[in-house]
Amino acid sequence: MTRWYAPAKALRMATADNAELLALSGPRSPYCGRLGVVEEGALADLLLVDGNPLDDLSLVADAARNFLVIMKDGKVHKNTVAP
Repeated sequence: MTRWYAPAKALRMATADNAELLALSGPRSPYCGRLGVVEEGALADLLLVDGNPLDDLSLVADAARNFLVIMKDGKVHKNTVAP
């Protein structure tokens, strides 16, 4: 992706833009609630990355090493920062 897009654009396409596309599936969508935004009542997965993926998109290629916190569906699945 970085061959054609800036890191910020590539991340947006993979996250918020795909969420908008999924929302177009209407009743066939497996998710109820808003996708691709961080706000109350929305469904969002959150990542804390060790580094800035806007400067170095390759950080997301090694999730085991570079993702310090992983939250999915409001539940923490990995947290290497808090005790």
